Amino acid sequence: MINATETAKKLDELWRAYKMLGDKKSRDDLIAHYAPLVKYVAGRVAINLPKNVDEGDLIGYGSLGLLDAIERFDPQRGVKFETYAIARIRGAMIDGLRSMDWVPVSVRHRNRSIEEATKELENRLGRSATDEEIARELGISVDEYNQRIQDMASSAVLSLEDVWGNPDDSDSQSRTIDIKDEKALDPLDEAEWTLKKEELAKAIGRLPERERLVISLYYFEGLTVKEIAHVMKVSPSRVSQLHTKAVIRLRGALSGLN
Repeated sequence: MINATETAKKLDELWRAYKMLGDKKSRDDLIAHYAPLVKYVAGRVAINLPKNVDEGDLIGYGSLGLLDAIERFDPQRGVKFETYAIARIRGAMIDGLRSMDWVPVSVRHRNRSIEEATKELENRLGRSATDEEIARELGISVDEYNQRIQDMASSAVLSLEDVWGNPDDSDSQSRTIDIKDEKALDPLDEAEWTLKKEELAKAIGRLPERERLVISLYYFEGLTVKEIAHVMKVSPSRVSQLHTKAVIRLRGALSGLN
């Protein structure tokens, strides 16, 4: 049985053989070893996707992202490959979905109006707004607001990573946290990164309890949507709604840091 030390040594040998000697067999072995990352990321991206989006398409796009990550990765930088690759794989999946143009422009605009209304209202209130308050801000009923959130959960690829991008870019749906070599960070970059993490923690702490629970279980505990639904005794669609609301609030709360 191969232990973790032997596996790490073997991977180091494969990286050296491919990057220094251009050995194609080593590249193929690296692809085979890291292929499970694609399926893992597909499962994370799929939280808000409608049923008509095939997971096989995500895996196809993600496989291209994995190939790109292997080509671009520099083992000498000291960054863990999995961390680097996940950002590339997710970005490739989102870019592929955007190329399908499966979300109508009218829906994108309506989603954007919900984000803007939530952000402006919560800035005025200095706290998380209730569904009733947001619906009133939008000039619609609570039932209609909930339906729009449900539609949004089925049409937007929203993720916690989105809060690190530019919230004023209504077309940017492939935002991922920049993966940098921490050893190369200058003091200014490191201070900015620390500030963002602190502000994100504060923003998560201000979320309504059920939204905060979804964020914690999904991103920090690694549970699937179905598992969270079981824990919270709600439907998977309700979990997606709560997740969508949470990400909208977090994007608004952290907009000033981008």
